[in-house]
Amino acid sequence: MRPYYDVVIMGGGPGGSTLAALLRKQGGLSVAVLEKEHFPREHIGESFAHPLIPVLEESGALPKVLASDCWVKKYGGVFQWRGEQPHVAYFDHPNVVRDGVDRWAMHVNRAEFDKILLDHARDCGADVFEGAAVTRCTLLEDGTGREVVLKDGRTLRAGWFVDASGRRNSIVTHKKRDWLSGYRNIAIWQHYLGGVPTQTLPGDWNIFRERDLSPIGCFAFRDGWCWYIPVPKIIDGERRITHSIGIVTDPSVLKQDGCDFTDPEVFLRTVQQVPKLRELIQDVTPVGDRMLTATNYSMINDRFADFDERWLLLGDASYFVDPLFSSGVAFAANQAVAVATLLGHTAGNGLTEPEKRGLWHDYDAEWHSMAVTFALSIDQWYYAIGRDNPDSVYWNSRGKPQALGIGHEQTFDALLNTALTPDWLEIMTGGEGIDGLDLDGPLMTEYARAHALSLTADTKVSLAANTVVTAGPGLDIPGFKGAIPPDPDLMSEAEQRAAAAYWEDPVGRGDSVPAALGRLLPCHRFALRDNPHGTQVRSVDGRDGGAELWELLRYGPVLWSDLVDRLDAGQQRLVRRLLHAGMLELDGGTGAGADESR
Repeated sequence: MRPYYDVVIMGGGPGGSTLAALLRKQGGLSVAVLEKEHFPREHIGESFAHPLIPVLEESGALPKVLASDCWVKKYGGVFQWRGEQPHVAYFDHPNVVRDGVDRWAMHVNRAEFDKILLDHARDCGADVFEGAAVTRCTLLEDGTGREVVLKDGRTLRAGWFVDASGRRNSIVTHKKRDWLSGYRNIAIWQHYLGGVPTQTLPGDWNIFRERDLSPIGCFAFRDGWCWYIPVPKIIDGERRITHSIGIVTDPSVLKQDGCDFTDPEVFLRTVQQVPKLRELIQDVTPVGDRMLTATNYSMINDRFADFDERWLLLGDASYFVDPLFSSGVAFAANQAVAVATLLGHTAGNGLTEPEKRGLWHDYDAEWHSMAVTFALSIDQWYYAIGRDNPDSVYWNSRGKPQALGIGHEQTFDALLNTALTPDWLEIMTGGEGIDGLDLDGPLMTEYARAHALSLTADTKVSLAANTVVTAGPGLDIPGFKGAIPPDPDLMSEAEQRAAAAYWEDPVGRGDSVPAALGRLLPCHRFALRDNPHGTQVRSVDGRDGGAELWELLRYGPVLWSDLVDRLDAGQQRLVRRLLHAGMLELDGGTGAGADESR
């Protein structure tokens, strides 16, 4: 172990190991990974979402994962929640229908998968130390880095410290995490032999059966919901397909008669009665003799990064929403791309200090927006299911319009700035989109409040007196590589064909779409002159027209009737964000129910 590294990463899970590999791929920075456990080790989270695959490709780990036997290709999900017929969808469903190319992810044995990624970080040149628990991390007196103290007494220094240690109170923030949802969950699971693949379920609804495409199975019942995931494991020296079966419920449910799901017999008896799932698991036998559990995981830290304190949070250390859409590892890996890009440009000499601070602000603010939007989306679905289960303790304690662990202003900005996940909308509404959501659910309630803006033709709109605008680079967050936006018209036909070709062979055609690593975008930043490091509204050039809006408003008030015809949908969202941030002023002509679309 060297006495100094440019970057020290605490935690060798998928987020930490991927960051280490990406940093080494960029070159120029020395990296150490400190992992308290010895790999391989068991871990929850065995099914992934498809935005993970491009990150594995970009880090160089994907060929190694594909060469192993620890994974099963995953194409989407079956969600038996409301009514007799399940909700089903391929990953990136509209584009699969459009271009005929499957987007895919993986179900994995996490013990093997995580070890492949950690070993890959080592192969890339990162110094990896297992069994190295960190007990303290403090800022150096001169502010040039941090001192890291290990449990065994060793010390080292880091230019920047990344906490990727998982769902615990951070060693650098010194604060308890906030709840990201108004509910508390416990997950209980075990692996079983003898399960039948989800894609074999009968019914015209099953879009996976004809081509034998493996989805995740998620099945609601009175006291919660169940997951069903194929996991290749080595049993008695032989590779066999097991199924991870889990229950997500409220801890209070376990106290009811016959509902102690931590009892293996009670657990199995319960899941074998769940609609649709029971058709797959009547002959299963457990691999182990005890149930595994994880509790209280829907939490978030109030800050994800601090430029002056020289630390960042990554993956579950920053936030974790819910296991419902298998998003945790994909989010963590894409955060790793952002962190690698951020640290690469911070260490370089090509940007000014204000520009570097802007990038750090992007990481914190934009990933907070992702977390909030996703949390409200899941709460919205839980709310809808609760209406169908009025006698359920579990479902009627979920999806309540309770405040998240952050303020309403941040919630508003998230909903105005972050598009609702197309895959989530497809599954939940059966293709109806946002119009198919319950208007009185948590997400739609906040969405309506965020978009509440009543202006008449004679309303005058102007920049607040102390609003300043600067131009510079910004982080592309989330910047999912190989993605086509919800509105495909935003991409040329050639770009769309390139994305489809990429998904046919991400390893062989990795260069067919732009790399996410290292990518910066031109943007304009609106801030308040008397608080330059406070609230900031970022506009990405070419997406929401901040530069054009600035030119329209910089010389004085503009009538809304003259302004609105010149604003596209992105700019209208930007106007709302600026109003919520106190950076615009309105003079006259406002009122509830007024027409703002003229």
